[in-house]
Amino acid sequence: MATSLLTSPLVDLDTGAIIAHGAGVDPSGELRATPLPMMLELPVHVVLSGAGALTPLHEALRRAGRHPREAILLLTGTCYEQDQPLLKVALNGLRTIGYLLGLADVGSNGPSPELAADVSPYLVALAPELVARVPGDHRATSVARSVVTLARGIGAHVMAPGVERESQAATVRGLGVRLAHGPLLAPGPDGKVRVPLPVTDPGPGAALLGPRVQELLIPAVTLPAEARAEEAVAAFGHEPTITSVILVDEYQRPQGSLDRGRFLLSFAARFGHALHSQKPARRLADPPRTVPRTTPAIAAVQAASRDAGRVYDDLVVTDEMNRCLGIVRVSDLIREVTSMTR
Repeated sequence: MATSLLTSPLVDLDTGAIIAHGAGVDPSGELRATPLPMMLELPVHVVLSGAGALTPLHEALRRAGRHPREAILLLTGTCYEQDQPLLKVALNGLRTIGYLLGLADVGSNGPSPELAADVSPYLVALAPELVARVPGDHRATSVARSVVTLARGIGAHVMAPGVERESQAATVRGLGVRLAHGPLLAPGPDGKVRVPLPVTDPGPGAALLGPRVQELLIPAVTLPAEARAEEAVAAFGHEPTITSVILVDEYQRPQGSLDRGRFLLSFAARFGHALHSQKPARRLADPPRTVPRTTPAIAAVQAASRDAGRVYDDLVVTDEMNRCLGIVRVSDLIREVTSMTR
């Protein structure tokens, strides 16, 4: 029922990081997927067939020990106008379970802009034929630009499938597309993905501001915004070097920040476990301190110092859509800024 749409990893064009791999459910009902988040192609007609048609997918994930929030379901095929109300209901059900939703072939024979806006997907994928025609065809480039504008308006990522040439990667990146896959981005013999990076010309004062925070990024430990406090305790207990847990919504947007010291101190107090363990962790969270990924180190240190009580709390690094990319530790920022003055 669900097969891999990706012939190469889904890659972040800004960082070169692999975001997801293609996955599928084989005829025996077993999930074929890597440990990374996965993307599965899901025909619209299957979704419209009713909840029972999706049971093999749910069961395959369960047997593999994977959670729906680790999967992006990329809907393919045409949905006729009379079927759109039923599709919206079905997709809302999948989103409630935890799946991230994507729409394929936007800008071509796929869903209309109106349907995309109503569904509010996590990701929209350009039609492969559009990507194949850029940058030589200005009409295809214009359509791709309009899809990017739509995605920004509804808070969705944009994916460019089938990227084969550096000129295509440069064009879609220039339009604001963040994610892509295709032969150009296939891993080399060493297993690494090499993204052709654009030439940048930083201003004369850029070096004085230090590296951007994305260069100091480390993975964030995240939990759903509705997670219980005992789940956060378990996350901190799993690894003593974890300094924070970030609570995120279904689109990975930060909703709260749990500082290790303050959070665990709440449990160390008398009756702390009884008072908090079964309650939402968000009750004990602070507002996340976010910085865009392009923020220079000095500006990030200044942002951290605005709240004297949280000077050393981790900063949450976000992308253009306010999604959590990871964290940066203030101690690392201070170390970088100090090294610039030597």
